[in-house]
Amino acid sequence: MWDLFISMVPGFTFGYPFVMAWYWMTGGLLHRLVRWHEPLPGEPPPLASYPPVSILVPCHNEGANAREVFAALDAVDYPEFEMIAIDDGSRDDTGTILDELAGMYPRLRVVHLAANRGKALALNAGAIAARHEILVAIDGDSLLDRDAVTWFVRRFLSDGTLGAVTGNPRIRNRSSLLARLQVGEYSAIVGLIKRAQTLFGCVFTVSGVVCAFRKRALHDGGWWSPATLTDDVDMTWRIQLAGWTVAYEPKALCWILMPETLRGLGRQRLRWSEGGTQTVLRLTPRLFHRRLWRMWVVWFNYMVSVLWAYTMFAGFVVWCLRWTSLAPLVHYPAFSPVPQGWGALLTVTYLIQASVSLLLEQRFEPGILRVFFWQVWYPLFFWVGQALTAVVAVPRAILRLTRTATGTWVSPDRGVR
Repeated sequence: MWDLFISMVPGFTFGYPFVMAWYWMTGGLLHRLVRWHEPLPGEPPPLASYPPVSILVPCHNEGANAREVFAALDAVDYPEFEMIAIDDGSRDDTGTILDELAGMYPRLRVVHLAANRGKALALNAGAIAARHEILVAIDGDSLLDRDAVTWFVRRFLSDGTLGAVTGNPRIRNRSSLLARLQVGEYSAIVGLIKRAQTLFGCVFTVSGVVCAFRKRALHDGGWWSPATLTDDVDMTWRIQLAGWTVAYEPKALCWILMPETLRGLGRQRLRWSEGGTQTVLRLTPRLFHRRLWRMWVVWFNYMVSVLWAYTMFAGFVVWCLRWTSLAPLVHYPAFSPVPQGWGALLTVTYLIQASVSLLLEQRFEPGILRVFFWQVWYPLFFWVGQALTAVVAVPRAILRLTRTATGTWVSPDRGVR
């Protein structure tokens, strides 16, 4: 049995990212084909009705961003909406600025939490204060596009089974190489993944930085939980477990800030990986019901991705051991970081993937073709980062399941603007 496993490892370590790239490309193109009749980005067509909307903005130490964020929200082109800012125990002047802005914008109400309790509880407080059934949530440093709310509402009106809709985050800080690589990631990886998952019936996670919910779906899912690192992944899974569906709306744009240091990016991706693993481990016992068969595909893919990460890590360790006296004792295929024949094939695949994703995304962000050179290379960094964070995140997530959540957050690296 061990010999059979060893013989399959090289094909698996190469084949998994290769197959997933084509899976995402196929899903992305089919999503476009199925929705070919959809209106183009720009001026949204009139809706049959315009139900009122509540926009939730949890804030923690957002004094530097608050004025810009709420000015963009006040400019949203939608007949009736309210803005609810939740000051989650900020230590800077966020609370004072929010109160000042509430005097400037009649639509804005401010909820002050005495202590930092974390984004999940801040969102719950905002949802309790919200007057309307449809909730849009963005981060406290994000600029919502003027038509995003209309596109969100349009999706809810078109499908009564939708419990949540994930928007299309676009990176606005692009002053460094790392930021330009992430611009490629959000097109070549994130956009294709969400299109494919929407088409095939189950989404792994909404983008917590820009998403919309029905209150009923949140209630059925149990609201946001402070017991998880990634509230967006956790809420997405529990909404779908409750029988609702989740979809991607690429025309609901939001301009976001991303890390531009390796340390900041690494901490962010480790948190995402650990939180995703934590959600999967905790909710797996509830998954195996025949009405939830669509979620099995996402669950299986995640488990395979973790297995792939460990096989890659083990292969790299063995490759390093080849240069030591321990080499004769190790009977496991080595993974060389130096590209060979498989590397050339993956490079061509990533070139095709970048082309497909940019063709899909240029309708939403004219001029994005300028990042093509950086986008071609990002999948390599994506898969390496995916493997490293998964290897570290799995044991951390298992340990976290035995602890009580602290329910606090810290301000992330937001790059150079």
